[in-house]
Amino acid sequence: MTASKDKHATSVHPHAGGPERRIVQPTEDGYEVVKPDHKRANAKTGTKGAAQQRAKEIVTNLGGGEVTTMNAKGKIENSDTVGHGNDPHPPRDTKH
Repeated sequence: MTASKDKHATSVHPHAGGPERRIVQPTEDGYEVVKPDHKRANAKTGTKGAAQQRAKEIVTNLGGGEVTTMNAKGKIENSDTVGHGNDPHPPRDTKH
């Protein structure tokens, strides 16, 4: 295999074995939970709260990671670390 041409990538598969991540984003008829760089949704719901809860369940069941909520303009609205992470220096999350 050849090295990645992306100057920010640390390996050929920079996210292989890393923490899970899901994005909650609005759609025309509610909200969806998607994995970054994937087109198909993991879940679709009618409300943002339900989508956030489902995303947290998915990430927790996969061993922990990050749930990011986007607004209609594609900007990050909120982010939350959830699950069974074993980070020796976890961030001090004051929102959750």
